[in-house]
Amino acid sequence: MYPRTLTIDDIEALALGAWILGTGGGGSPYHRLLNMRELYRAGHEVTLIDPMSLANDALVAVLSNMGAPLVGQERLSDPDFATKPVRTMERYLGRTFDAVMSLEIGGGNGVHPLMVAAVTGYPVVDADTMGRAYPEAQMTSVAVANLQCYPLAIADIRDNEVIIPRAESWQWMERISRKACTEVGSIASTCKAPRSGREVKEHAILYTTTQAIDLGRAVMAARDAHTDPVAAIIERASGIRLFDGKVFDVDRRATDGFLRGRAEIDGLDGDAGSRFTVHFQNEFSVGYRDGAPVVMTPDLICVVDSVSGDGIGTDVIRYGQRVSVLALPSPAIFLTPNGLENVGPRAFGFDLEFRSVFEDGAP
Repeated sequence: MYPRTLTIDDIEALALGAWILGTGGGGSPYHRLLNMRELYRAGHEVTLIDPMSLANDALVAVLSNMGAPLVGQERLSDPDFATKPVRTMERYLGRTFDAVMSLEIGGGNGVHPLMVAAVTGYPVVDADTMGRAYPEAQMTSVAVANLQCYPLAIADIRDNEVIIPRAESWQWMERISRKACTEVGSIASTCKAPRSGREVKEHAILYTTTQAIDLGRAVMAARDAHTDPVAAIIERASGIRLFDGKVFDVDRRATDGFLRGRAEIDGLDGDAGSRFTVHFQNEFSVGYRDGAPVVMTPDLICVVDSVSGDGIGTDVIRYGQRVSVLALPSPAIFLTPNGLENVGPRAFGFDLEFRSVFEDGAP
């Protein structure tokens, strides 16, 4: 039922579900969750609205943090920092927004617009543009639909604000904004190209905030019942359990505003004797079992704690963790030819033809 006033329990579940859907990226939701707890104690609330209720000419701010997740562990998020590029964009446009929305439901960016909503009073649209997390500007449903990529506002924790009024393409917007982000320390708060209500209804990935809340609640319920949280994720999200094991090596480096690397996992239980390698660029992109590719983007590759079901980010995955590698289905828009061009394995430098693990006969 909309409009829906979110409780702090809803936001706790959102943070858990978004961390799983983040496929290793989007930044940890923990610090944003701490901010939301403080905001709710101070009497603030957040209202979630149905995207289909938006007027066609409504103006929606699309928000996220941008940069390398590893840097986000040191440069903490807060509501004022998250709100800065929104006010910058409003001054540039000469009008205020009607609502805010996540760029990506994955990780901390799934909670990010709630901080802005709590301090501004703007409602949050139950939608995003990825249905997960991706690392680059062109890896969104609105980019696949070839909607306008500009203007874009960037702000840092100092007093630096950048407006990019125009760019040739989504790829050029990624290059320019990434360079600006790197210059301010590889982490920045952003307000992406504003979207109209019509564009949200026609091209966003709808109801993903509720999806993340429901996923988080399913994991919490499994913990309370002392059943398997990983099985609860698979059931709620229609996923597949690909591998269980222990992390034995991580190669990780922050470069050009991204966190790149790979993690090696030795099999346990039914997967004993096998090895799983998962590559990442902020998010997990391709997984190999014993040297053969078995899962790849845009299928969601989620690495979770085998006991608690918590999502594990590329910035915190470490030696000795017992993990389960899961695959969840991709939003349909990314399975189209344009979608695969933007987010398929070749977009991440892998010379592989995409094959979904959810296809009949897939490995």
